[in-house]
Amino acid sequence: MHRFTKIVATLGPASTEPQVLADLVAAGIDVVRLNFSHGTVADHRARLDSLREAMHRHGRTVGVMGDLQGPKIRVGKFAGSKVLLKGGQAFVLDADCKLGDAGRVGLDYPELVDDVVAGDVLLLDDGRIVMDIQRIDGGEIHCIVRHGGELSNNKGINKQGGGLSAPALTPKDMEDIKTAATLDVDYVAVSFPKCGADMLQARELLRAANSNAMLVAKIERVEAVANLEDILDACDGVMVARGDLAVEVGDAAVPALQKRIIRRARERNRFVITATQMMESMIHSPVPTRAEVSDVANAVLDGTDAVMLSAETAAGEYPVETVEAMARICVEAEKSMDVSLDVHFLNRVFTRIDQSIAMAALFTAVHLKVKAIAALTQSGSTALWMSRLTSGVPIYALTPEISTRYKCSIFRGVIPLLTRDGTGTNRDDMLNEAESELIRAGAVAPGDLIVITIGEPIGEPGGTNTLKLVKIGEHRPTS
Repeated sequence: MHRFTKIVATLGPASTEPQVLADLVAAGIDVVRLNFSHGTVADHRARLDSLREAMHRHGRTVGVMGDLQGPKIRVGKFAGSKVLLKGGQAFVLDADCKLGDAGRVGLDYPELVDDVVAGDVLLLDDGRIVMDIQRIDGGEIHCIVRHGGELSNNKGINKQGGGLSAPALTPKDMEDIKTAATLDVDYVAVSFPKCGADMLQARELLRAANSNAMLVAKIERVEAVANLEDILDACDGVMVARGDLAVEVGDAAVPALQKRIIRRARERNRFVITATQMMESMIHSPVPTRAEVSDVANAVLDGTDAVMLSAETAAGEYPVETVEAMARICVEAEKSMDVSLDVHFLNRVFTRIDQSIAMAALFTAVHLKVKAIAALTQSGSTALWMSRLTSGVPIYALTPEISTRYKCSIFRGVIPLLTRDGTGTNRDDMLNEAESELIRAGAVAPGDLIVITIGEPIGEPGGTNTLKLVKIGEHRPTS
């Protein structure tokens, strides 16, 4: 069975060896994530070189996402690298402390003292340690530990309920945007955006670096949830980044938020990635827990475009097995999804011809039970629109644009195929090439009925205006 949901795999030490990367490509990864919080430019470039060799060997398209670190607010370092905090003890976050001990530790973000007041709650190390702020004294934040535990160097700090003023783009992020452009990534993920303006700033920097990468907004702040519509206006896709999001809004609120974010992103023609701890036990285990299986399956049933692996493939002991397990779960979950497009067309008005053609192609494909949809596209927009509704029909994005081929790799249910340059080519030649590409890819066989969308004049983006029903093997397509 064709898998519709895409898999994003983070690259790291566990997935550096060329053979491991080749095995990951063979196992079914669709996008790789370069985490700019770790590694050097040389590390990322070497992994991408190996990835491209593996893609060529296996004949697959794998997109590349660069993930910016963002303003991660952390404690400083301890004299002994870690301390054990007990509930009820006093502890100070001290902007001037150079080396911490059991009573205090430094801050890599001194401005935190201006963002908090007595009564606020701080969550350290992804919420494992909880502190109540008693008072602010100059550059010192005096706390009482509510829930203790081991605290080690450079662990993150969140404020319960949000409200930190740190900008989404740090100087490091601005440099990493330039790096992402030189690495020719297909997507750039922005960490901790609070509003659409943060995404617009990132887009300006990206374009100034001569990159047309798509922008992904990571929803992980309380403010981002409140400004979701504004952020959706300014980005190409979103990531449900459940780690920091759970710390800020409370873990119990995350499942409903995940469903809401996925639904709104699809309604707004944005792609969506569900991330964080999806198969975390497989960092050290060759099989997932039953809870993880349900988590991945529910994200698929929610309609996410992609599910993402982080440490599982970057630093885990079973990176390839994790991808194989995730792929199996996605396929099984997709078998139970209902296809009922008709309700989605009620009370909807399409004002653009190309978007109307995309929706008509879906409607026709489902009711005539065609084998595949072939979208001949320059920009990938037609394939994206089709993928926003669940049709159960594979969508093949046939494009002469190499960048579009890779950008389409994250869209749910879309298989990108590269065609020759369509400029100056007549329509019948393009339709015949589309048939040939689908046959070569093993998607169709003679006698199969398919839907093809194409724009005229040939080769102009945004011009999809024609829908054709084609029976594979017939000399001339029929309207």
